[in-house]
Amino acid sequence: MATSSRRDATDLDRVIDESVRSMDADLVRDRREIHRHAESAWTEFWTTSFVARRLAELGYETQVGHRVCVDDARMGVPASDTLEGHLRRAESQGADPRLHDAMRGGFTGSIGVRSRGRSPVIALRFDIDALDLVESSDVSHRPAREGFASVNRGAAHACGHDGHAAIGLGVARVIAQLPVALEGTLRLIFQPAEEGVRGARSIVAAGHLADVDYVIGCHLLTGWAVGELASGLGGYAATRKFDVHFVGEAAHAGGQPEGGKNALLAAATAALHLHALPRHHGGFTRVHVGRMEAGTGRNVIPDRALLVAEVRGGTSALCHSMYERAMRVIEGAAAMYDCEVEILPMGQADTAQSDPTLAQRLERVSGRPGEFAFHHVEAVGGSEDFTEMMRAVQSRGGLATSLGIGADAHGTRRDAVDRSRVLAAHSATFDFDERALGVAVRVLSRLIVDLATE
Repeated sequence: MATSSRRDATDLDRVIDESVRSMDADLVRDRREIHRHAESAWTEFWTTSFVARRLAELGYETQVGHRVCVDDARMGVPASDTLEGHLRRAESQGADPRLHDAMRGGFTGSIGVRSRGRSPVIALRFDIDALDLVESSDVSHRPAREGFASVNRGAAHACGHDGHAAIGLGVARVIAQLPVALEGTLRLIFQPAEEGVRGARSIVAAGHLADVDYVIGCHLLTGWAVGELASGLGGYAATRKFDVHFVGEAAHAGGQPEGGKNALLAAATAALHLHALPRHHGGFTRVHVGRMEAGTGRNVIPDRALLVAEVRGGTSALCHSMYERAMRVIEGAAAMYDCEVEILPMGQADTAQSDPTLAQRLERVSGRPGEFAFHHVEAVGGSEDFTEMMRAVQSRGGLATSLGIGADAHGTRRDAVDRSRVLAAHSATFDFDERALGVAVRVLSRLIVDLATE
């Protein structure tokens, strides 16, 4: 039983509001600092250091390195020399050298824990990785114009994860500064490698969701104005990402063509026939080859080729069906050209739905009547590896929800007919309205207090 009454919780709501108002400028500053130091999956060394230092300063038990992720459950980890180069870059940019041994090898991400009693156990997840793209340097792009564009060329926060990390630190600060200690355990998970759905599974495998009663995620939404919220995003597509390596045999294309085994043609055949796969009558399915690499010269039969591909499905079963058919196509194409083939898993996430009861509770405690406009979304359509955490908690009777936070940079509302000014996620010019940071911190903090004082 919680020590504070519901009346006390109402008082805490006012404390939360005052706390968030006082930190508006700090939220923006944190977001912009993280944005400037954009780092892609498993290389988030500077970001992990920034988050871990702040959590420790706020009094949280702070976990990094192998305590966060299980090694063999990680997918799509870059080569060791790439990781080491990014670690040295982070050190030159001010990352805490005391954490380098723990993070070495791409063991990024941090978890902050506050405990007072056994239950409830509440977990919140905030992803921290950037995308592999070059951010716009045009003066029309606000981060470039105002001096907080990424300093790490080839990595850019183009999906709002910089905002998610800042929101997580804001929530950590609000809860740490409450005048009472909440019952139970609060676990704030700052997750690496969400892009490509590569990181959540390794955190689940480490056991961080095994005792959780409630897990909450959040995502900033472009095309939704500040104040528009979705309390329970769901209908995420299941997906599997994979790299396909074909190995043949090189030969002179003119002088001895019969001596070669053409890996390029095997890959090209596979790519064409993957895209020719029929879709499933049972629901949404997709297959896509995003990149093909092969060949060394005009007169050399290529002995190696690479495909970077993915499949998706509206359900985990549909995704699995598409994956199995894709594997048969790939193996058949390799056999046609007498090539060897190796298929490496690079990411995986199943589908999941938010629990209506927790979503409705979030709406109820989020603010004063009419303060926010809540919209219900049946199917997000895209993929998100927070679903791995949702399923882990739901499988043992816990509740999960994913909060969508309106943050459109130009204030475009969800029901707007003219959407020409919406800045698409995963684009070089992506940005969002920073007022959404305070909205998210307020809503999430109120939910934590409500869950811990029931």
